[in-house]
Amino acid sequence: MGRVLHETPNPPLSSSTEGATTSSTSVMKTLNGSHHFKITGYSQSKGMGVGKYIASDMFMVGGYLWAVYFYPDGKSPEDNAAYVSLFIALASEGTDVRALFELTLLDQSGKQRHKVHSHFGRTLESGPYTLKYRGSMWGYKRFFRRTLLEQSDYLKNDCLSVHCSVGVVTSHTEGPKFYSIAVPPSRIGHHFGQLLKTGKGADVSFEVDGEVFYAHKLVLAARSPVFRAQLFGPMKEQNTKQIKVEDIEAPVFKALLHFMYWDSLPDMQELTGLDSKWVTTLMSQHLLAAADRYGLERLRLLCESNLCEDVTINTAATTLALAEQHHCFQLKAVCLKFVAVPENLRAVMQTDGFVYLKESCPSVMTELLEYVARVIEHSMYVCKHGIEPIFDGSDANGRRVKQRL
Repeated sequence: MGRVLHETPNPPLSSSTEGATTSSTSVMKTLNGSHHFKITGYSQSKGMGVGKYIASDMFMVGGYLWAVYFYPDGKSPEDNAAYVSLFIALASEGTDVRALFELTLLDQSGKQRHKVHSHFGRTLESGPYTLKYRGSMWGYKRFFRRTLLEQSDYLKNDCLSVHCSVGVVTSHTEGPKFYSIAVPPSRIGHHFGQLLKTGKGADVSFEVDGEVFYAHKLVLAARSPVFRAQLFGPMKEQNTKQIKVEDIEAPVFKALLHFMYWDSLPDMQELTGLDSKWVTTLMSQHLLAAADRYGLERLRLLCESNLCEDVTINTAATTLALAEQHHCFQLKAVCLKFVAVPENLRAVMQTDGFVYLKESCPSVMTELLEYVARVIEHSMYVCKHGIEPIFDGSDANGRRVKQRL
């Protein structure tokens, strides 16, 4: 006789979990910040042309960079320069950034009759304004009719004063925490760095200026779109075992590989064996060009940031040429402002870098002359009225620069 197998029922839920209620909360908050933008020499800014603007310095709110743009002759040709335009722009990378804005033209008579356009303190039918990408703007093409502005108390001593407020809207969800475990910081950079240091599993080598460097195809392809195309794309190199690299010096390529594995810059003096205060600047110049060549945006910005902090008489012209050739608009503006100062200009013009700048980037010379002219005009105005001048940057396209270490 066979045995009858009885199905064992599932055990009942314990009283501690049966019918339990959990909860979570979506938290919306606004990160606020503001910037004061003073525009001196208003009368001299007229005639710049429709669509031409004066930009404030960039400022950080909610993890994003912002800038105020003032158009003395208006932003749109159809207005025939009858209005001034005022905008706030997203100046850093970002997608669908939601924010509240307030642009205020200050009444300088003391009567507190400011001209205010604001999202703050009122109900918005469509919610906060969404900026889709870097360069997106919010503001007014017809902010103020020029004839009325020039007769108003907003203009005093040929000066306008603008206050801008930004509130970046963020959200996150909070729930109950059942545990608290200390998690060590990521060491992925160290692990990949050791992979480069030991060379274990390397499957590609690069001959650079007589030296050979070993690396891993997958790491390079993951970090650089250029290496990805070179090693795995339809037009990949015929020989992907050993690749000869031209126009980059060995220390620069070594620093490039270090960044791609460690995600940080090496000690430049230790890497090059040069005990000089200039080596970091010189390597940053070379690395900036290499980063642009291989599509390493973070490395390019790191180099641009380092070079912004070390604009001197000896480096300004070469760095300006690099900024022009590799589309580093912020670095270019810093260099132009530095070189345009009369006492700096005389000294910079005596450097070899200035000779190279004239030969390789002739278009920059025109922009530099415009900066110098504005410095002189504003200096004369400052002497007369005792007001601190403000200048704006500009951009252009150019070619590549290469100096020997």
